[in-house]
Amino acid sequence: MNKILINNNETILSALDRLNSIKDVSRLILFVQNDQGEIIGSLTDGDIRRSLANNKNINEKIDSVCNKNFTFIEEGYSFINLNEYRERNLKILPVLNEKKQFVEMLDLDKIKAVLPLECMIMAGGRGKRLSPLTDTIPKPMLPLGGKPIIEHNIDRLISFGIKKIYISVKYLGEQIQDYFGDGSSKGISIEYIWEKKSLGTAGALSLVEKFNSSHILLMNSDLFTNVDFQDLFLTLMNSDAEMAVASTEYKIDVPYAVFETNGEYVKDFMEKPSFIYQSNAGIYILKRELIDEIPKNEFYDITDLMEKIVNDSRKLIYNPILGFWIDIGKPVDYEYAKNFIKHLQH
Repeated sequence: MNKILINNNETILSALDRLNSIKDVSRLILFVQNDQGEIIGSLTDGDIRRSLANNKNINEKIDSVCNKNFTFIEEGYSFINLNEYRERNLKILPVLNEKKQFVEMLDLDKIKAVLPLECMIMAGGRGKRLSPLTDTIPKPMLPLGGKPIIEHNIDRLISFGIKKIYISVKYLGEQIQDYFGDGSSKGISIEYIWEKKSLGTAGALSLVEKFNSSHILLMNSDLFTNVDFQDLFLTLMNSDAEMAVASTEYKIDVPYAVFETNGEYVKDFMEKPSFIYQSNAGIYILKRELIDEIPKNEFYDITDLMEKIVNDSRKLIYNPILGFWIDIGKPVDYEYAKNFIKHLQH
């Protein structure tokens, strides 16, 4: 980040050299700081061009050139809708602390959202249906488009601003841990929850000592999807529900006429109808308090918790995935995913 920070006593010439050295950022921009480390403005190539057009002095100090009415957000935010900033054609959003010192930079072309969520990825299963591929490799680590299946999910979580991920592991979990380590190589924190026995699709949540976000994202590790985590989160928040479940359409085509009957009488019929159902996509956001209802270190499926919520007349909602979703559970699914990602990459 030091490459995008520059002292206000530097010259335009020095700023041009610095701008030319910036790489992998969606907009060439510098943030101007004073001797106390306070960010007092931003500086783009457009600011420099306007200054040179007026004064033609390349040795002018940037303190008088920079934009001191720049946009920033303060550290400690919970949720910010970045789309509001995109509508203002902003690409880079600095995060400053209470002393106006630089903390981090949000590149709005590279990050989709900043969600106030911690996540658990369930990656402990044996993956028997994909044997013999999974005899020596855990299913989440099977390669897909040049990287493991689970890495696609982790990278997508990162793109939505999620920085703390727990991974529940059991079968060949050492391979997952060795590959990702503590997550620092991706700029996040990863902790591993080791299941000594199979705990189902939600039991591992009870083994986390303390989640620090008010809502938790839980997902399967063997999914390949471009699910919109922000849409799922906002749907939950706007409905004030206890849990939101991402769903995918499941269509059933009946090849015959279907009767609507009253006793032995046919009241009406539909010729070869199709029925569409919303089915569980294996991605959930739930209130942190719900974890207290999960038995400690016992087998417990997330569907058990969903059933409990419904039976108690509490609010459980679904949110359809509008993009693609592939559950890689069988060899045919894996082959389909491998062919599908080739299409995406081209």
